[in-house]
Amino acid sequence: MGWEYKHFPSSYSCSSTWSVHVSWENRGSQPHIVFILVDDQGFRDVGYHGSEIKTPAIDRLAAQGVKLENYYVQPLCSPSRSQLMTGRYQIHTGLQHSIIRATQPNCLPLENVTLPQKLKQAGYSTHMVGKWHLGFYKRGCLPTQRGFDTFFGSLLGSGDYYSHYKCGGTGMCGYDLYEGEQAAWDQDRGMYSTVMLTRKAISILANHDPQQQPLFLYLAYQAVHSPLQVPARYLERYKGIPNLSRRKYAAMVSCLDEAVHNLTMALKRYGYYDNTVIVYSSDNGGQPFAGGSNWPLRGSKATYWEGGIRAVGFVHSPLLVNKGTKCRSLVHITDWFPTLVTLGEGTLEEDLNLDGYDVWEAISEAKNGSWKAGYGLWNTAVQAALRVGHWKLLTGVPGYSDWVPPQTFSTQRLTNRYHNERIRWDRGKSLWLFNIIADPYERVDLSQRYPHIVKKMLLRLAHYNKTAVPVRYPAKDLRSNPQFNGGVWGPWYKDEKDRQDEKHINNHLTELSSKKRWKNKLKNRKLKRS
Repeated sequence: MGWEYKHFPSSYSCSSTWSVHVSWENRGSQPHIVFILVDDQGFRDVGYHGSEIKTPAIDRLAAQGVKLENYYVQPLCSPSRSQLMTGRYQIHTGLQHSIIRATQPNCLPLENVTLPQKLKQAGYSTHMVGKWHLGFYKRGCLPTQRGFDTFFGSLLGSGDYYSHYKCGGTGMCGYDLYEGEQAAWDQDRGMYSTVMLTRKAISILANHDPQQQPLFLYLAYQAVHSPLQVPARYLERYKGIPNLSRRKYAAMVSCLDEAVHNLTMALKRYGYYDNTVIVYSSDNGGQPFAGGSNWPLRGSKATYWEGGIRAVGFVHSPLLVNKGTKCRSLVHITDWFPTLVTLGEGTLEEDLNLDGYDVWEAISEAKNGSWKAGYGLWNTAVQAALRVGHWKLLTGVPGYSDWVPPQTFSTQRLTNRYHNERIRWDRGKSLWLFNIIADPYERVDLSQRYPHIVKKMLLRLAHYNKTAVPVRYPAKDLRSNPQFNGGVWGPWYKDEKDRQDEKHINNHLTELSSKKRWKNKLKNRKLKRS
C-alpha cells in the first residue's frame, strides 16, 4: 500500500474562500470533542445511504448535522489511524506499507506529535476507549504515552468480541484488553465489545465535570470488523437477509447504532451536549467478503477504488452554523488534526509539517458553489465581488443579506415594506449579478437574464486571481499574550536577527551601566577623601 491518496488544499476544495475564519454559534468556551471511529463500515452501510440496515440514531445525528459526502480515508486501519493522530500522510510517517502487525517491532513514530498531545496542551482532558492499532512493541508506543490521560481497549487490529483474545499466528495467541498500560483482567466480564466500550465511555462522561475542563473522547469501536459476532437479539431483526455474513454484519451495525444512541443520551444527561462537537467516521471502506457493502462504489477495503477510501462521515453539533446540510467538498482524514486543534484553541506550529487543513468553516457554514455554477471559469464557492461599469457580480456566500434601517428609526413604527422584508435566496445559490446604477439596493438578480455578462466578469475575476499571493493567516501564537509583555499589546515575535540585536543592545547597556557604576564609585571615593 505504498500509493498515497492526495487531496487538494482547503483553499481549492472544502474551504473555498479568500479569507478563512473559524466560526461557530454560541462560542463561549472550548468545545468538548467526541470522535467516533468505526471499523470497516461500508459506504452503503448506513440508513441515509439507502441501506437495508436500520441506523436510526446515526441517521438522526447526520440529518441534524453536516453529512460529508466526499470524505476520504486510507484503505486500511493503521494508515488511517496514523493520519488521524498526526495530520500527516502515511508516506510522511513511514506507515504506507499495510498495517502494523502484532509481531512487528513497529509503531507510530515517536517524533510525531499527536492530536491528543496538542489538545492536552490546550487544556483538554484526553481519553481513549477502543482500538489503538498503532503499535505497542515498547512502552513509549502506548496510547497513554502518546497524549491520552486514560486508555481502555485493545492494542491490536482485531480479536474475539467476547473473550478479547487474538491470535497473531500459529501458537501465538494472547489476551488483548487493556486498562492504561496493564492487561484489564479484572475489567473483563465476557461482555460484547461494542457494549463494553460504550459503557466505559459513558463512565468517563459521568466522572468528569464538563463545566470545569474541556474533554476529548476518542471512541474507536472494534465494530464492525470481523470476526462476525453479535448478540442474538440483534440478529432477529434481519431474518429476511439470506446471506449469513450480511445478516450478522447488519446486526452488528444495529448494535453499533444503539451504542451511538446511548452515548448521545449520556452527553445530554451529563451536561456536555450543548457544547460538544461529534465527529463520526469509518476508518476505511467495507469488506464485502465479511458482510460489508460499498455499493454503488467500486472496490472494497484494502483497495484504492472509491469503495476502499471514500468513507461514511458526518459532524453533529449544536455549535454548527448551518445544520441539516451536506458538504460535497473534499475532506480528508488528515484534516481532523488541524481542524480539531484549532477548534480547541490549541496552536499549530509550522514544524508540525501537517498535510491536513482546517476545514471547520467549510463544514460548519456548508459553503455553496462550484466550478459548474461558474461555467467552468470560476469556482463560485470562492467569496468574491467585482464591479465593472454599472454591473456588480457576487460569488460565494455573501453573508448577512437583509436591509437594516437606520437606528434612529427604532422608536418609530416602520412600514411593513422595510421592517418585515426578507430576501431568501434559493439554497445552494452562489452567484448574483446586479445593475448597480438602475438597482443600487441590490434587489433584482440578473444573473440568469444576462449569462454573457456573468461569463465576462468571471473571466475578469479569474484574471485578477492569477496575481494573488499566498494567503497570510498563520495560527495564533501564545507569545502574543499581553501577560508576557508587561500587560500591554505590542510586538512579541523575534527572529534570529532580532535576538542578536537585542543581545547586542543588552550587552551595550550592561557595559554602560558598569561604566556608570565605576564612575560613581570613583566619585564617591574622591568625595570621601575631601
